[in-house]
Amino acid sequence: MNTSFRLIALPSEQFAALFKRSESELEAMGARRMIVDEKPGYPCRVSLADAEIGETVLLLPFTHHDVSSPYRASGPIFVREGVPTASPRADEIPTMFRHRLLSIRGYDASAMMLSAEVVNGSELEESIRRAFENDDVRYLHVHNARPGCYNCRVERG
Repeated sequence: MNTSFRLIALPSEQFAALFKRSESELEAMGARRMIVDEKPGYPCRVSLADAEIGETVLLLPFTHHDVSSPYRASGPIFVREGVPTASPRADEIPTMFRHRLLSIRGYDASAMMLSAEVVNGSELEESIRRAFENDDVRYLHVHNARPGCYNCRVERG
């Protein structure tokens, strides 16, 4: 059984125009422009890396599970300005995940949750492989367990 996997970042072009909006326009959509004041602390869902101190990020609401299922979900995410979309190699775990407590949720073809596990970031690879041992699990979502924020999608590699 192939349990190879790939982490999928959000596309940078989806957020680029938001950085040109005024503070009031951002606020009207529930978003905030922020200057990073600690690292780690602002995990970017585009670069799959923690933002650097002094960088500009947006904190915005995002529908990360846009499905016709009881598990449709949204929540806050950080995105960095002007960064390319990360494209990790098969089975690669970016550093941003290694020092966080994570929630891994597995979904079937109907977007119904089949599995859920909370692990230390250092155990993420093993957790992904365990979830994909179930052939009915089509994809995973990785969240930061404490605040519950979405990080990325994981697909079979």
